[in-house]
Amino acid sequence: MTETTQASATAERGTPKSRIGIVVSNKMTKTVVVVVERRMKHGQYGKYLTVKKKFKAHDEKNACGVGDRVRISETRPMSKEKRWRVAEIIAKAEGLDAPKAEAK
Repeated sequence: MTETTQASATAERGTPKSRIGIVVSNKMTKTVVVVVERRMKHGQYGKYLTVKKKFKAHDEKNACGVGDRVRISETRPMSKEKRWRVAEIIAKAEGLDAPKAEAK
């Protein structure tokens, strides 16, 4: 595609949504579960609440581990529940990736 065609396609579809969250599960093949937290104000009472939502995201290289901070972006539907993909790994989890020594 040429540069002008790409620009018109982006303008036509809009910018994909992007979220930052923490990986809570990577047990599925090429799929991770990411928890995204956001703060919102209660409409009537004005108290600030933390709302958590889980997204299933496509991880092509199986590079994400539990506890990693990742950016996910919206994409076409890949399965029944998977509509997001891992755009980048912002920070790797510390201490969780090391294999545990087995005691005998």
